[in-house]
Amino acid sequence: MNYRMIAKIVGRVIGIEAVLLLIPTFVSLHFHEGKCVNSFLLTIVLAAAVSLLFFLISRHGGKKIFSKEGFVSVALSWVVMSLIGALPFFITREIPSYIDAFFETVSGFTTTGSSILTDIEAMSRGLLFWRSFTHWIGGMGILVFMLAFVPTGEEYSMHIVRAEVPGPEAGKLTAKVQRSSLILYLIYFVLTITEITALLICKMPLFDSVVHAMGTAGTGGFGIKSTSIGAYSSAAQVVIAVFMFLFGVNFNIYFFILMRRFRVALKDSELHFYFLAVTFATLTISINIRNLSVYADGFGHALRDAFFQVTSIASTTGFTTTNFDLWPQYSKTILIIIMFMGACAGSTAGGIKVSRVLILLKTIKAEIKHMLHPHSFNPVMINGKTIQKETLRGTLVYFAMDILLVSLGFIVISLDEKDFVTTFSSVITCISNVGPAFSLVGPAGNFEFFSPLSKITLSILMLMGRLELIPMVILFNPTTWKRRGQF
Repeated sequence: MNYRMIAKIVGRVIGIEAVLLLIPTFVSLHFHEGKCVNSFLLTIVLAAAVSLLFFLISRHGGKKIFSKEGFVSVALSWVVMSLIGALPFFITREIPSYIDAFFETVSGFTTTGSSILTDIEAMSRGLLFWRSFTHWIGGMGILVFMLAFVPTGEEYSMHIVRAEVPGPEAGKLTAKVQRSSLILYLIYFVLTITEITALLICKMPLFDSVVHAMGTAGTGGFGIKSTSIGAYSSAAQVVIAVFMFLFGVNFNIYFFILMRRFRVALKDSELHFYFLAVTFATLTISINIRNLSVYADGFGHALRDAFFQVTSIASTTGFTTTNFDLWPQYSKTILIIIMFMGACAGSTAGGIKVSRVLILLKTIKAEIKHMLHPHSFNPVMINGKTIQKETLRGTLVYFAMDILLVSLGFIVISLDEKDFVTTFSSVITCISNVGPAFSLVGPAGNFEFFSPLSKITLSILMLMGRLELIPMVILFNPTTWKRRGQF
């Protein structure tokens, strides 16, 4: 294990976080929030000191790393980044418990959106901005940001991409990882600016437009109102719903469109499945909820709320316009299913990913054909390409690990003696990085009442979900650290 190289990568990430913390510092200065300014400055100084220490430790280390170091570097970076990012909340005492501040920060960086806050509107503007900014940073990934804007060697870039980029396969848009990362971030930035502009046109205030666009872009879902997006106009709700859908699309599709490879983009099987799933869920839920008294003003209202909540849950954003926990059982069941599934690989969304669901369904189909015709050759194909055995095995292992971790998480959280729906849905929403769930953790609730053990467990599940399980499993695996390290 090349510990010096791990220290170098983690140190760079902490340094980048220190620089990014300057942005909410300036926001606090603008709103004359001296206490917040001091908390951010203190955190920046601490982060810079830790980054410098890691630099001094790693300056004479070798440059070669392998997959294990890549996974450990990414997982450790996200943990340390969350530990430092929680400090402004704790220092200002706007979140008095450090465990609560850590939970909120992990929820932000992993773009989950689950919150322990009981009075969101009482928070300082600077902290509200930082809270949503963590979504934007975590949506594309801070290590991808590092690869895009900080000169690094290609010798370890791909290992980082494999560990941080969501989906069953990690690919490159171009021959160089840094160029691919830069293209992804430019697309991400342009879409974010476009949404801010659209929300301003809908007469949403500038601050509100920026924080909600960052939450949408990262598919995070931290709001700044107690009623989330329900506090804004119908036009703003539609704009956010459309962009939630767009940020759930594989960013490779946007690259193909930019390159005018429209046929490749429009023939993507994952995009088709994602579109059909959202359409089916929206239409059937609209029909299911149309007779509720809240939709007495017409089917259009029901359709708008259904579309918003479906895109919010499918993209794992977690914004709300209504308390969907009061919807009929069919509607809640559909939401649970798409909560598991998530959106497309290569997007900022969480969940299992549509591509894995497609691979699983096609694998089942191929296996049934093989059982009926033992001598037939039945490859699993997506977009005209045969899926490699390594990817098939990885997909099946991912499903198995996801079920195992959900089960273990459910056992730990059940110690809090809450009702079944609260316990089960809290685990699902955290590992899928969705945000709100059902019962006590529904749109009208929060996660404040959980014990410290449960909050730490749910925080770990959020990190596991965002990093696709493997990096965190490797980080916490004792065998990873057994062999004497390289110094």
